[in-house]
Amino acid sequence: MKILVIEDEKKTAAYLRKGLTENGFGVDVAPDGPAGLRLALTGTYQLIILDVMLPGLDGWAVLSELRQAQRHTPVIFLTARDAVRHRVKGLELGADDYLVKPFAFSELLARIRTILRRQPDRPQELLRVGDLEIDLLGQKATRGGVRLELSPKEFALLSCLASRPGEVLSRSFLAKQVWDVTLDSEMNVVNTQVRRLRAKVDDPFPTKLIQTVRGVGYVLQPP
Repeated sequence: MKILVIEDEKKTAAYLRKGLTENGFGVDVAPDGPAGLRLALTGTYQLIILDVMLPGLDGWAVLSELRQAQRHTPVIFLTARDAVRHRVKGLELGADDYLVKPFAFSELLARIRTILRRQPDRPQELLRVGDLEIDLLGQKATRGGVRLELSPKEFALLSCLASRPGEVLSRSFLAKQVWDVTLDSEMNVVNTQVRRLRAKVDDPFPTKLIQTVRGVGYVLQPP
């Protein structure tokens, strides 16, 4: 599941990218209105987080252009403007929700999940590989009916592997998808995280799902 963040405040954009990535979402960030509109029109996103006060093209104009182009991607406005007229304007333009800064990330995450659940063409919510089941929106994983206690990064890594069962995923691919990094120095982070994940997903069970392909990467292999 991929989210587009259109936000010119660097700290806010970084905060959103970090939080959403840790909760299993892919994230693209645009620093201004024109760049955000271009990505929204050409990319495939399940949801857009859109600031109102943007350089080049404000959030109202971005949303208006999207709806005129018949792009109905759900939009959450995120802005410091809290007047009723501003909230009404955003909703009338076609926004799905409106959250005022400063905000609690947990509330934003809850609103994102609520919107995604009610989409008729929402992305797949459950991944199943053997007796492993992953609830993407609920951020829960079980194996053989036993709840797995995973950290956000472990959950993101497991979800990435489970989304392509039987396919060998390189360490660099996993580093990009889960940590949004491309540096070779992060490969040890991937290896360490896989070891921790195996301790929870594989070690307590007789059938091992996470396999190492030497010199290439890892694969979640259905039994």
